Formats: sequence, C-alpha cells, structure tokens
Amino acid sequence: MAGAGWGDARVLPLAGDASARRYFRLTGAEGSAVLMDDPSGDCARFVQMTRWLRGHGFGAPDLLAEDQGAGFLLVQDLGDDLVARVLAARPRLGPAIYARITDFLVELHRQPLPGFVAPLDGPALADQVGLFADWYPQAAGIPADEAMAIAPAIAALHADLAADAAPVLSLRDFHAENLVWRGDAPLGLIDYQDAVACHPAYDLVSALQDARRDVAPGIEADCIARYLAATGLDAARFRAAYALLGAQRNLRIIGIFARLCLRDGKPRYLDFMPRVWAHLMRDLSHPALAPLARIVAGLPAPDAAMLERIRSRCARP
Repeated sequence: MAGAGWGDARVLPLAGDASARRYFRLTGAEGSAVLMDDPSGDCARFVQMTRWLRGHGFGAPDLLAEDQGAGFLLVQDLGDDLVARVLAARPRLGPAIYARITDFLVELHRQPLPGFVAPLDGPALADQVGLFADWYPQAAGIPADEAMAIAPAIAALHADLAADAAPVLSLRDFHAENLVWRGDAPLGLIDYQDAVACHPAYDLVSALQDARRDVAPGIEADCIARYLAATGLDAARFRAAYALLGAQRNLRIIGIFARLCLRDGKPRYLDFMPRVWAHLMRDLSHPALAPLARIVAGLPAPDAAMLERIRSRCARP
C-alpha cells in the first residue's frame, strides 16, 4: 500500500465470499481502491485474466499494484452497485439489466479463446459434480450409492448433447453478485480467476439460475431467445445443453453448500438450497435429461426439516 501511494489510506473491510479471500476498501486523497488478500494462490490467474479482459475492452478493474508472492493485489474500485443490489432496489430494471448481461456474453463468446484457460469438458464436469455425492447424501443422512451414478450420467449426457459445440470463454462464477452495474459503461467484472473454456450455455445458466436470487421465468426465456438470435446456434440442442449444464451446476452447488456447513462452519448457504433444488427440478424436466432425472428422483429434497438437521451438524468455525 505504501509503495503504491496508499500508505495513509483508511482501510475498511468489504464483504467476502465463500473462499478464503478477503477484501478491503482503501480511501484516501486519490479516491478509493480495493485491496485483495488471497492466500489461496489465485493472484496470478486473476492478473492474467484481468489483463486479457481489459485488453479486449471488457470491464475488469485496472491493476494498480501487485505482490503476487504475498497474495496481495491493489485494484480499481468499481463501486458498490452490484447488479444484485441494483435489482433489489430497482426491480423494474431487471429486463434491461439481464439483456445487457446476455449481450455481454454474446460479445465475450465472439472472442478467440485465450490459450491459458483450462477446458471444462464432459469428464471435468462429471468430476466436479462428484461434490454432490461426496457431501449431500451424508448431509441428508442417506447412503451415497444412488448419488454415485450422477457423475457418469453427466459425462454420458454431455457427450450426447453438448460435446459438439465449440467451447467459449466462461467466467464461471458469473452471477448478479459478481457484476457491477455502471450505467452506460461496460459491466464491471469481479471474481473471474477460475475462467475456463466451456459450452456457450454455461455462463448464461449461471446468471439466469442464480442461487442467491430469483430471476423471473420470463426474463430467463427472453435472454435465452436473445442469445440464440444473436449467435444463430441450433435452438433445440442449445436448450438441451442449457438444461444439462444447469443440472450439473445446481447439483454441484448443493454439494458445495452442504460442505460449507458440515466442514467449514458456514451454514448461511443452506438458505439457498431450496431455490437451487427448484432450478434442478426444472432442468431435469427436459426430456433429454430423463436418465439423470430418474437417478435424482430417488434422492430427498432439502426441505425445512432436512435443512434443520444439517444445521445441527454444522462444524464449529
């Protein structure tokens, strides 16, 4: 901070996320900036992705100073107008904001893939969804045998429904709390260090099937239609892949939320489980996902009684 001219700044903590990263807002004579303290070793990936995004005209924050070895980055402060907050205060902006989000993805997906992002293909998606079998059955107090069939089903369905699509850049953790509304300026972007090469539907699902807030079904339908109109992709195959990627993401998220409680002592994420389960059920209603739907049908939903049982087993932080 001192070396970058912010030694006299006032330091205030900012809300964190489910990771070990911490954020602080610095305010001083030069305005404000954000200090990121990342002990996980993701700084290099964040810097690399930031430079790529800014080089292509997207709204990632400017890098003001860095000490990647120590896990510190000082970046431009994009402000407090997270899309989630703007929508909570002005819900009538929902259609316009989500249209802008969709247009952003259309433009992002037109860019050549950066060579440094890892693929998130069928085998990788199947491996990720293993988190559900690892954590949800034990949280629910049931055997894991049935849930173990989910990952192979995801891999097989991806090969049938999505493997033929050219991969695009996916920012991955792409939702209303990781986007900053700046009016006519480009959308502000945060938390994109885990970007991958994936099916074009992945980030659209992430934004429209948000674990933390409800998105009106009409907005979701309009955004899918808007994306298809702009890209010319085959609508039937895209919608099937959208449902599959939604199911994969929602199963993985439920596993993560169970782990955050049982292992990490963070029970607040359990409140989102019923919404995520509802997204999952809607995805599984797609006829192409019938093999996966049959497996999940044998598993209990996270109702109020189950969530209370999981909370009672929450790890002490």
